[in-house]
Amino acid sequence: MAVSIDQSTGCLLIDGAKVFPVALSNPPPLGGKTPSGTDGWAEVASAGVNFIRTQLIQWDLQQIDAQIAAEKAVLDAAGAHGFHGWLQLGEIANLPTSSGSPNEQLLTRIADGLKGHPALGVYKGVDEPANPNRPTPVPAAGLVRAYQKLKALDPDHPVVINQAPLGTAASLTPYRPAFDITGADIYPVAYPPGEHSDLPNKDISVVGDVTRKMVTAAGGKPVWMTLQIAWSGVIQNQAHPDIVPRFPTFHEERFMVYQAIVAGARGLVFYGGNFTQVMRPRDALLGWNWFFWQLVLHPLLIELTSPSVGPALVAPNAPTRVTTSASDVDVITRKDGQNVYVIAVRRSSTATNKVAFSGLPLRSGGAHLSRGEVMFEYVQRPLSPPVDPTKQAFRLITVANDGFQDWFGPHDARVYRFNLA
Repeated sequence: MAVSIDQSTGCLLIDGAKVFPVALSNPPPLGGKTPSGTDGWAEVASAGVNFIRTQLIQWDLQQIDAQIAAEKAVLDAAGAHGFHGWLQLGEIANLPTSSGSPNEQLLTRIADGLKGHPALGVYKGVDEPANPNRPTPVPAAGLVRAYQKLKALDPDHPVVINQAPLGTAASLTPYRPAFDITGADIYPVAYPPGEHSDLPNKDISVVGDVTRKMVTAAGGKPVWMTLQIAWSGVIQNQAHPDIVPRFPTFHEERFMVYQAIVAGARGLVFYGGNFTQVMRPRDALLGWNWFFWQLVLHPLLIELTSPSVGPALVAPNAPTRVTTSASDVDVITRKDGQNVYVIAVRRSSTATNKVAFSGLPLRSGGAHLSRGEVMFEYVQRPLSPPVDPTKQAFRLITVANDGFQDWFGPHDARVYRFNLA
């Protein structure tokens, strides 16, 4: 199955349908169970996960046939659950100037062996090649050669390169010819906060700063952002016995997700659910952080992939851009058919006040909008008892003079929907 990029949005096109990737890196163990004894992959698929990053393999010419067979088995299981695979090439996606190198032979064998698999989604190139904390940062030239070789072998699956949240957009620009999609990981929640990035912003709103940097570095190519479940900065070890585990709350994770989207992300990856060192004992035995899943990620993904919000994630940016009166509120406007979506996030960790929005488009017949809906904020109808639970509805927002006002608190995120029909 061919996988391509929709040029109007930056989303993936899979079997002709636009897809906003929601990936786990890494997913629950293949064949593993949830705390209730059900299939782990079926559980995450039911909440809207559609991509999984495969395990990193130390590709070796002496074992390549067995390694490809094992990867096919993983992709078989992924396809059975409705996933596509983000296949890790690792360090072999870096070619020297001379032809016929072991890396080139491995790339050829992997592409020829797996490119026809219907569950193959995208390739993952060298991880964080520009990271200055690598023993030796990987120059772009070898990655460009690997990309060109891989695209000649398999033009039907994009290549993704993920960068560290370090360096400037200018320092990352040389990697642009080596990928179809780029992005970065950013994990701001720790003690002390903000240690994962080299930016001065230590608040969780650094997610937007890093996303915008990657959009610049991408030069028009799509960006996927990798967000936090857990990472090394919250894992205690012998070298760092003073580390205190810390996880994002639902409110923090939801803000970071929507801020990344507002800043330009066209895919999201959630990293660190497999770190057993910081799990509850029950989850450590199961090999995945089901407590975090139940408390934070599951309800968030149900929202993101719902019929209410999901269409906004694959919609093109609207020609009419809604603006706001608050300098600390970022907004993106999307249009899908007869619906306009306004996604807004407040960067401030302290401010609480009403924020004014302006610039909504007219309805299809030229009339002005009178109201909209706030996704996943519910109001029961009627407003006074007795309440009829069959008539629950999203909170309504009144529109006047092509604008509206709404309360925003610290790190609030909202998705508004306006029907233009």
